[in-house]
Amino acid sequence: MSVLQRDPVVADFGQPLQLLKACHERIQAQCDTLRRLCVHMPVHGSDAQAQQAASNVMRYFDSAGRHHREDEEQDLFPRMIASATGQNAERVALVIGRLKSEHVEIERSWLELREVLEQIAHGGIEPLDEQSVEQFCAMYGAHIAYEEANMISLAEQLLDAAAIAAIGKAMAVRRGLR
Repeated sequence: MSVLQRDPVVADFGQPLQLLKACHERIQAQCDTLRRLCVHMPVHGSDAQAQQAASNVMRYFDSAGRHHREDEEQDLFPRMIASATGQNAERVALVIGRLKSEHVEIERSWLELREVLEQIAHGGIEPLDEQSVEQFCAMYGAHIAYEEANMISLAEQLLDAAAIAAIGKAMAVRRGLR
């Protein structure tokens, strides 16, 4: 494996909340790759390792990263809202509202980074802007921390086994698995 990348974590669709946490680890790994790419490019340019790393990061955020957001917005959030009552309903609405807003900001930041990564993947010499990478990674890191501290614990409290199973099944289908 390249010095710019780490091995991915494997998770189980039978435990979708744990799968979301594992996805967070993969997102952090991709952010680590972006940071290493910022250091790599001034020394080595857009060499084969840089091109491969840029391609891999794009592939991850264009597929698995997008699936992660869809898992939450299409499957997890609606079930949490449906299961919440009383004070939990207010808390769930606040948490989900914040997370959806952050999803929009993260996507906007990603699309800006992706343009440069696309060039690097094809041998372009434009380096990644370290500040943009750090902003993206910090935004994602804060988002992940908030999700794990708030959304995951709420979901564990609110969702029954049938809802958890349905979420896991939908996540697998989204990825083309049975």
